Amino acid sequence: MSMAASAPVSTKQQGRFDLVAFAAILVTILFWASSFVVIRICLGPLTPIELATARYVAAGVIALVYLVIDRPMPEKRDFFRLSVAAVLFIAAYAVLLNTGEQTVAAGPASFIINTMPVFTALIATFALGERFGGWGWAGTAVSFGGVALIAVASDDGFKLDPNAVLILGAALCSAIASVLQKPLLGRLPALAVTAWILLIGSVPLVPAVPATIQALAAAPAEVNWGVAYLVIFPTVIGYLTWAIALKRLTAARASNFLYGVPPVATLIGFVWLGETPTALGAIGGVMAILGVLVVNVMRKR
Repeated sequence: MSMAASAPVSTKQQGRFDLVAFAAILVTILFWASSFVVIRICLGPLTPIELATARYVAAGVIALVYLVIDRPMPEKRDFFRLSVAAVLFIAAYAVLLNTGEQTVAAGPASFIINTMPVFTALIATFALGERFGGWGWAGTAVSFGGVALIAVASDDGFKLDPNAVLILGAALCSAIASVLQKPLLGRLPALAVTAWILLIGSVPLVPAVPATIQALAAAPAEVNWGVAYLVIFPTVIGYLTWAIALKRLTAARASNFLYGVPPVATLIGFVWLGETPTALGAIGGVMAILGVLVVNVMRKR
């Protein structure tokens, strides 16, 4: 669930240790990693669409309050780009991820989502003409090979889980949204772009509000508390602390810290839900992140 951004950062800020930025990154990692586990808890009593609606329509209302007070307005020419990025990053991403996590455990799901930088690099190659090179393609192959291992790993041996492909689709949505919103972040503060994305991205989910309210009323208390946690901590606070980090660090430096999300999500899933990754799934997770690192490092060179 990462949001790539570019914000003015001084050379002094880039070169020194920034305690505020580091604290913001740690909060972001913890809350975003925990979201994969809480999603697993809420699914069942809530359908994937109902969970997405409960989480993001509520967050959209909070974003609307901020936008009414602060009134950061994008230019008219930016609204189409902003709308497409928002729908992909919120509605499409959330439904695909929630559907995938019906059968894919929290840890493996977080490893698959973190292939997003690979998709971003591929899109930039074709859309922006950036060089990819042999190492980039090799890293992509390793990363997708890891996802394939996660998709077929189960306690019963090899068994294809198509929901892993849906989570990969969520990562693709996130990558496209990141590329689309990059120019917007040069003209608007990161927090303002985040608020607009939360608000516009929640609109396609509004028709599901009545069914979601009924489902929440019939759901166990832990599900309602889980939804409240998702709205407040991984979404509102997590996006806010991410915006703070992006303001104080370069986007590339901040994004590198997000490789900590999958291991933390795996640990929380083990402690909270008793989810133990299979040996094959663990190898796949390592391959997925290794491939992302290869793509990022070699593209910079």
